[in-house]
Amino acid sequence: MMGQLKWTARVWLCVAGAALALAAGTVRAEVAAADPIDAAMRACLARSDRSTTAGQLQCMEAAQVAWQSAVDTAWQQLQAVAPAAQRSLWETSQRRWKAWREAEAPFLKAAFATTHGTTSALSEADMQLQPVRDRALALRAAAANMSHDDAPLAHLRPCSSDAECEHATFDLNRYFRALRAKLPPRARPVLVRAQRMWLAYRDAMTPLVDERSRVDIIGARVATLKRLSGMVGHD
Repeated sequence: MMGQLKWTARVWLCVAGAALALAAGTVRAEVAAADPIDAAMRACLARSDRSTTAGQLQCMEAAQVAWQSAVDTAWQQLQAVAPAAQRSLWETSQRRWKAWREAEAPFLKAAFATTHGTTSALSEADMQLQPVRDRALALRAAAANMSHDDAPLAHLRPCSSDAECEHATFDLNRYFRALRAKLPPRARPVLVRAQRMWLAYRDAMTPLVDERSRVDIIGARVATLKRLSGMVGHD
């Protein structure tokens, strides 16, 4: 069990570190890493009475609930400070984020139904947790850095004119196709729907972020699809 605990802690720290870089490019990793929710989760994972798979999952589920509460709080803060034009864009983004999360849950369930073992259960919990954490950090950063005027947002080049964005999109499509091919036929429609909802979320975020953050958003999805394509169908 101690080996399992160490594995879980390593996964959490590695994925959390990546998530910090995706919070709209505005949150310093060392600040976000000190968040009380992260500290509470690390402490929970280290407890001897949480060393079983069920105990580890309880820690991660508690952290997800806490991060969802942080999303709700940050959302209220953002609405209070955002100028009207940006508020409308953020409202669209939030609706599409929620729609994507609702579509993602059955997709992850179908994907992990093809796997077995402790690591797959913990990985599924982590993939449910991280997007909620990312969203809370992004909303916090947006609220903290919001301009109190209606100045036009920065204009982004088309993805096809941005080499990094184009490369990330190529990887996105490549790993989507690879994952779709490995899933059993009955699971493919839920993947397609989840990906469609994610694309709508990405498009809603594009007017609200800079080019670097756009690449980060795509990169996070690439990482998820790549990780799943290596796990699906394996015990």
